This record gives sequence, structure tokens and C-alpha cells, in this order.
Amino acid sequence: MSARRDWLRRALGGGAGLALGWTGARAQPVAVLELPQEHAVPGGVVLIPLGPAAQMPRAEHQGVPLLVVGDPIAWTAVLGLALAAAPGAGEIVVRRDDRPPERLPYRVAPHRYAEQRLTVAPRHVELSPADLARHERERERQAQIVARFSRPLPVTLRMRAPVGGPRSSSFGLRRIFNGQPRNPHSGMDIAAPTGTPVVAPLDGEVVDVADYFFNGRTVWLDHGGGLLSMFCHLSAEHVRPGDRVRTGERVADVGATGRVTGPHLHWSVSLNRAMVDPALFLAGSTD
Repeated sequence: MSARRDWLRRALGGGAGLALGWTGARAQPVAVLELPQEHAVPGGVVLIPLGPAAQMPRAEHQGVPLLVVGDPIAWTAVLGLALAAAPGAGEIVVRRDDRPPERLPYRVAPHRYAEQRLTVAPRHVELSPADLARHERERERQAQIVARFSRPLPVTLRMRAPVGGPRSSSFGLRRIFNGQPRNPHSGMDIAAPTGTPVVAPLDGEVVDVADYFFNGRTVWLDHGGGLLSMFCHLSAEHVRPGDRVRTGERVADVGATGRVTGPHLHWSVSLNRAMVDPALFLAGSTD
């Protein structure tokens, strides 16, 4: 063990929380901290320096815990911004054991996503009472999933693409059907044939496998610290809730289930309960 790492270990009382790999019992130190690209716009990510501290600070945004990464030399809060976030000033609350809570500011820049206006038959946009009730139940279930904040924390915040293929640039796209606006598109669509393997972009735990009205067959992975991935429109799943998977492990197959016009993977990334642009997490991405 290097002298620096030995010092960090002593600074943390001999073990916990050295860097990203908190297990609750001992640390999993990492040599290089890989962060997502910062893009301080609605649907983006803000990196907020917290400075040095012997113990990992705790941070929250509007009462929601934030992912904090780093080591005693430099900690960083990683904040996901919802697509509905208003441009302007915001702040997070940071708590340390040896001082009163402090408020740290950040700013959200305006960003205009594309709009698409479509005229379709009413049956394609107006749900029956039964379908609407099902959708409301499923929305509540998924809200409980994205509210998770688990450990261990991820050992990197750079992901691999879950499937190869052309990626759409439709994150944040707002579709307006027959004059009625719908929620912005909250993920990345990757074109691939039915049956193409879908792999885990990061280590994680399978927390949901279900068939949803809009999303079709779906798998949720919890990567820790409020960071989750959702894969939709699948043709098959190869995991079940409670399974732990490693980066690159096959979890499902591409399909065309749910409300889609053809086979592709819809991949969403949720951070502190906000759907953010998956492209910001892709290793080597220049998007």
C-alpha cells in the first residue's frame, strides 16, 4: 500500500469510505475517479466540489440525498438535474460531522430541446380508463424504484453502452400529439435488432423486472448512491430481482414490447431521482 493510501486509511479511522467503493465494512479504494461529463442544463449533471474532509460529507438537494464521491483530499457532489429544472440559481445542503450545515450554490443554464408535432388517430394518445389506471399504478411503482439510495457506491461513474448500434439524439425531445404536449423523452434510444444482447453499463443489483404499459418488458439496475439504469421494450430478460451483475454482463435482449413502432433499446439513467442524459456517462463520449 502506498504512503498516500496508508495516510488516507488512517484519516478514515482505519477503513470505511476511502473513495467510491463504500461497503459499510471496509473501503474499496480506487486510483482514478472517473466522473460523468458536466452539463449544467435541465437533464444534465453538475459536479460540485466539497473540498477536503477526513470523513465523507453528506449532501442533499431539496431533501434528496446526493451521490458524493472522492477521498479525504477532495470530495465532489454529483447532482442530476431534472428535465423540468428551471434555469437559474440553486443550492445543495452539505453536512459534516464537525460543523453546521452549509449551502453551496450552482447554476442551471437554459437549454432548448427539440419539439416534434404529430397528428395521429385519437386512440393512439387517449388511454382507456383501465389503461390509465394501470399507468398510474406503474408510475407510482417506478417512483419508488428511483427513490432508492443504496450501497456500495459505484466504483466509477463512466459507463459502457448497454448495446451497440446507432444512438438517437432524442433525449429531452418533447412530442406534441394532436396539440397535446407529452413528457420529454427521458432516455437514449439505441437501434438494434430484436434479440441483440443488452449488457449492464455498470455493476449493480437488479431491482425490478416487469412488463409495463408504455415501456414494455423492463429491467431496472441499481448502481448505488441513487444512480440507476432502466432498459425498456425488451424481448427477454436473463436476470431477476436480487441478482447482482457486473459491467458487461448480459441482462436482457432488445425487443419491441410496449408502445413502440419497432425494435430498439430505450435506456434511461436516473440520478438522485432525476432522469439525466445517458450520453454524459458514456466512457469516451464526445456528445
